[in-house]
Amino acid sequence: MPFILSRLLSRWLLGRGWTFPVAVVVCVFVTSWPLMLLAEPEGSELVLPGNYWWYFVVTATTVGYGDFSPETTAGHFVGAYVIVGGIVTITTVFTRLASKLELAKGRRMQGLDVVRAEGHTLLIGYTPGRTERLVEQLLDDGATGLVLCANDDTAVHPMPARPVDFVRGEPTAVAVLTRAAVETARTVLVDMRDDNEALAVAVTVNHANRSAHMVVTLRDMAKAELVHYVDPRIKCVQWHTPRMVTEELTSPGIAEVYSELMTTGGASTYSAVLPSSLGRLSTEKCKIALGRAFGATVLAARADDALVVNPSWDGELPAGSTLYYVGPRRLADAEIEAVLSECTP
Repeated sequence: MPFILSRLLSRWLLGRGWTFPVAVVVCVFVTSWPLMLLAEPEGSELVLPGNYWWYFVVTATTVGYGDFSPETTAGHFVGAYVIVGGIVTITTVFTRLASKLELAKGRRMQGLDVVRAEGHTLLIGYTPGRTERLVEQLLDDGATGLVLCANDDTAVHPMPARPVDFVRGEPTAVAVLTRAAVETARTVLVDMRDDNEALAVAVTVNHANRSAHMVVTLRDMAKAELVHYVDPRIKCVQWHTPRMVTEELTSPGIAEVYSELMTTGGASTYSAVLPSSLGRLSTEKCKIALGRAFGATVLAARADDALVVNPSWDGELPAGSTLYYVGPRRLADAEIEAVLSECTP
């Protein structure tokens, strides 16, 4: 029974908002002062206007400094009345504050709040496991201001411990994207469950924010042509390469570089084994010689079964090392040997 009564009282108090505690304070103050005037002897400092408001505050809040206190028994009863009124008020205020905080937390967890952000990265679409990996990679790359917009299937915030704001709703709905602050986003990733849905979301996002760098993941890259009908500036990335997705988000244009490297014609990536006859070679000399003679750029080197990407200029490469380079064509072993032999001491 006490539990039921407390729950009913709590609901009754909350239903009256902030009006109830204000009314209690005013009522207790207005009624207690005349009662204290009647209870205390004539000449009491307690009932003076400059003192009674201070006594009321410290008594109602149960602080009780003791600099003023009633002298009579009747005055003690009035003081108890003030204490009870103060406890009721404080309880109501803190209950209301706790309710407000809980409601705010609940709205955030349910993705119902409006995000206040600018220059952020907006991730549209949620796939369990995959989206968490994308977020971790973005955070490792130093990305800040991440906002996740998921459909209604994601009932609660999937990553509450991470610095990611959450919005839930239909991603093609303008109102939902507005809550995710799509208009002020710097980068937008559209990572949906299928390509048709991704195309629909891309159209909506492009209409809301044409200046953002938009990346769309596709399972069938042939549909990139349809996406480019919406806006040729939209970057399409293969859905199955999450690392390339995050690199395109943080370094716009890198996906196009990868695509060009993997496309026949133009610059491509190749490997070559350094001739054993040349002995150890300076990394700096290899880079300069191959670059000047053939327009090739050394990307990595493998020596003693250890792969080093972007090898140091002041390093050395033992005989038989493998070079990985970008160039307009594959270089013949004889061409490499002829050029590098001029670099040997």
